[in-house]
Amino acid sequence: MRRESGVFDVNYVQDMKIFRTKYHVIGMIALIAFFLSLPFFKNQFWLTFINSTAVTIIALQGLNILSGYCGQISIGHTAFMAVGAYSSTILAAQFGLPLWFCMIIGALCAGLIGILFGLPSLRVKGYYLALTTIAAQFIIIYLIKTPFPEITGGAIALQVPEFTLGGFKFETETHFYYLIITLLIMTTFFSKGVLRSKFGRAFIAIRDNDIAAEAMGINLYKYKLLAFFLGCFYAGFAGALWAAYARVISPDDFTLMNSIWQMGMLIIGGLGSTLGPFFGALFIKLLNEICLVAGPFISSIIPQIGAQISASLVEMSFGVAIILFLAFEPRGIAHRWEILKDSYRLWPFSY
Repeated sequence: MRRESGVFDVNYVQDMKIFRTKYHVIGMIALIAFFLSLPFFKNQFWLTFINSTAVTIIALQGLNILSGYCGQISIGHTAFMAVGAYSSTILAAQFGLPLWFCMIIGALCAGLIGILFGLPSLRVKGYYLALTTIAAQFIIIYLIKTPFPEITGGAIALQVPEFTLGGFKFETETHFYYLIITLLIMTTFFSKGVLRSKFGRAFIAIRDNDIAAEAMGINLYKYKLLAFFLGCFYAGFAGALWAAYARVISPDDFTLMNSIWQMGMLIIGGLGSTLGPFFGALFIKLLNEICLVAGPFISSIIPQIGAQISASLVEMSFGVAIILFLAFEPRGIAHRWEILKDSYRLWPFSY
């Protein structure tokens, strides 16, 4: 990473720091203070928007580890969110366990099932691996709907027990806002730490050239399965957190289309970047809100075909955004953000 003139590292500890200058620390403290004070200034709509977006970002962090860093394409990510959501809900409802504890167990269940579907990754890759993850999407949702509807609720919505922590009940949007933002910060730093470790370096080596990585002594099977476990663990944790927040879940919350949306968010935000999930989720969520507002306006201007356009405006906008980013900015918004930061640091010599 380029540094300002006169700023340099003198030992490995400084080189490995996440916040490498005092300005980074001050900026992060200011950002955290801003988000902690946000509920005092924003209405319920924006709190709901931030809560749902933050849960999506946690899931995207897992997909980023799996696909962005390790190069293992997954188009069934929301199925593992369903595993975490249903596992935590059933354990809490059937056995009376605390929901916060069941969330961790649900995430572990999702990670272990992710390993099961990651087993073919040594033999197949690319589009063929993507097909196995699509199979996971259909198999998992089928198992939720069909064999034991008296436990999982089948195709009917399943009620989630109240989330309590130390006797405190999380009931309002503000309560969940502070919980979700805290967990988002923790999961972001954990994923950043993993990717800066030897595991992250092994993931990147496998993504760039798995044959060369194996020749260098990297155990492909071990690290691919680890990537599947971590990616699906994040997905399961996000699913369990969503269940606690929404208080009701159904298989319709975890469809194949949602998995495709998540992969699209990551492509737009930037694969293989810590900020990619943030940029991608915010961009798509805001685009959806704009489309929902613009739909009725279009219908009023063009009454003949406005209703048809309005009904599919969200999907059309998503498709157009994916095409434009793949054509003009394939490395995503995060890459453009890095260019902007480097230009600022090196000004007036930004070339």
